[in-house]
Amino acid sequence: MWNPQQYLQFQAERDRPFFDLLAQVQGQPQTVVDLGCGTGHLTAALAQRWPQAAVMGIDSSAEMLERARQHATAQLTFEQADLTRWRPERPLDLLISNAALQWVPDHAALIPHLAGLVAPGGTFAFQVPGNFGAPSHTLLAEVLARPRWAATLSEGRDKAALGSFGPAEYADLLAPLGCVVNAWETTYLHLLPNPPQGGSAVLEWVKGTALRPVLAQLSAPDANDFLGEYGAELVRAYPARSYGTPLAFRRIFVVARR
Repeated sequence: MWNPQQYLQFQAERDRPFFDLLAQVQGQPQTVVDLGCGTGHLTAALAQRWPQAAVMGIDSSAEMLERARQHATAQLTFEQADLTRWRPERPLDLLISNAALQWVPDHAALIPHLAGLVAPGGTFAFQVPGNFGAPSHTLLAEVLARPRWAATLSEGRDKAALGSFGPAEYADLLAPLGCVVNAWETTYLHLLPNPPQGGSAVLEWVKGTALRPVLAQLSAPDANDFLGEYGAELVRAYPARSYGTPLAFRRIFVVARR
């Protein structure tokens, strides 16, 4: 289950890659779909940029869509669907996805299909995290493998093993399909505010994303124990400074024009 409030705790940091991706999208699309739209506030930004376009947000989370539909207008609509199965009524001018495809196991196999949903001359643009080798993820996998958690948290372990590819690998998938590919990576340095009660700022960050499938399988007492173990590891890996806690976060961007 997604928690919109937890996810948006670091809204400025999470939103910036979307706008960096959007800055490289050209043209005046008439049909725009945001795949994995989440809370919908970024989908609303698409409607503002292209007021002549019909814009739709797609997400599988009822909790996220409840928040997203607050942005709905005659121009901007939302639909609940699995992004691996959803199909548009006609080819799209712009298909965009922000930090969603990495949740799909073997999402590389999905990339050509998604590109095929775009009309000739249209654009498929996406951004995925590229930080799966960072301590935030490697330490999560380490804690999940400890005897207390290994038997009960198989789904969390599977989700923790998800990942993404580099710009060259995505170009290899899309260029042979006739796409003109612009692919790059950026490492952001987020300075997260230190929690007033102490503990790890990075723990608060991952509660909104990577920890979701883990905490969903635990009772409240067990969840507190798990957060205590994992949080202690994060405090050592990401020491707080007087001005905040630095979190280096790599992201991968692709803009493919058919």
